[in-house]
Amino acid sequence: MSDHPDFALEVFQNEYLPEDGQTVNAVVTVTASGADAAAARAEAAEIIVIDCSGSMNYPPAKISAARQATAAAIDTLRDGVSFAVVAGNHEASMVYPGDQRLVAATGQTRAEAKAAVARLGAEGGTAIGKWLTLANALLRSRPAAIRHVILLTDGKDEHETGVALQAALAACAGNFSCDCRGIGTDWVVNELRQIASALLGTVDIVAEPDRLAADFQSMTEAAMGKAVADVALRVWTPQAAVVEFVKQVMPEVADLSAKRAPVSAQVGDYPTGAWGNESRDYHVCVDVPAKPVGDEMLAARVSVVLPAADGSTTVLAQGLVRAVWTDDAGLSTRINPAVAHYTGQAELAQAIQDGLEARKSGDVDVATDKLGRAVALATESGNKAVAELLDRVVDIDDAATGKVRLKADVDDADEMALDSRSTKTVRVGGSSE
Repeated sequence: MSDHPDFALEVFQNEYLPEDGQTVNAVVTVTASGADAAAARAEAAEIIVIDCSGSMNYPPAKISAARQATAAAIDTLRDGVSFAVVAGNHEASMVYPGDQRLVAATGQTRAEAKAAVARLGAEGGTAIGKWLTLANALLRSRPAAIRHVILLTDGKDEHETGVALQAALAACAGNFSCDCRGIGTDWVVNELRQIASALLGTVDIVAEPDRLAADFQSMTEAAMGKAVADVALRVWTPQAAVVEFVKQVMPEVADLSAKRAPVSAQVGDYPTGAWGNESRDYHVCVDVPAKPVGDEMLAARVSVVLPAADGSTTVLAQGLVRAVWTDDAGLSTRINPAVAHYTGQAELAQAIQDGLEARKSGDVDVATDKLGRAVALATESGNKAVAELLDRVVDIDDAATGKVRLKADVDDADEMALDSRSTKTVRVGGSSE
């Protein structure tokens, strides 16, 4: 019986380049299936980090919702999963267990943890780097586990320096994944996005406290469905070729380029985190030396690999990216639909973020232009979820052309929802799966 899911890899590209052409683009779809049995056997470790700063009392519904949501997450843990609950303010402290360790989930430990959580109060400031540092220390005791953290906050990281937060993220990167949630509207989207990006997680807003428990339960269920940790996308390129970027583009945009771990001069591993039953798309862009018409070459070999503790790796799936030089303009100018689609989705995310930033700074012209472009891209690609969020921020005169007007009054929660979900994508044809 396998200890990991079955992986499949497909490459979508137009391999034809014009004379002197050098840039090769490909979308790589990676699909894992048959994970249920392996997930049930997998060693897992879960930490729930709750903001207990003083602002969580304003209104009191926030800290109350955090207690209920944490209890829901604890109930979702399967038997035997190692877990802990951490309280964060200007320091980080253990809620359960009382000392710095992880405990196995059982009926008794779940009940004890929920009782401890029910007594949580809120006071003090916010130092998220310290919270992550404690979670990292706890998870180091389970190096072979699928390691996941849920982090909830309602405010800015005000009680430590930016340098301290960056140092904490650097120390944590690669050791666990972290899904970040902001409750209310006083937290900073870019701050949590930075944390989620560094730790291969997600970021979202939970504007209404009564929706928090369902979100925590969903995140924990997803973590319990993971069957294998630390999977990497390995990209080999020939000599003189250069990887321009590797980006996850589905289910959301995440640039993995800076996370490359070199294996050799021609080989690099890009972390993808833990996997259950799911499918993800990656955009790989490679520059190759130009060749005469009629020549062809292997531009990249893309593999899904699983590292072992002894330093060896298991290749789980593999695909080839090709380059063929032609003088047929009909072939070389054809853009692969998947590449075109995800290029547009990445532009959509950037347009939204740039547009919202311009709106905050009072630059109406730039904000209108960028958010109008975002409306057109969302409409063209069938990204209905993002289109609906855009509709709360701008008045749309013509969706197809992106003719919009900024709304005079926008709810903070709507603006933050659009910002935090700007990177969520759909597949070609508008499907999110």
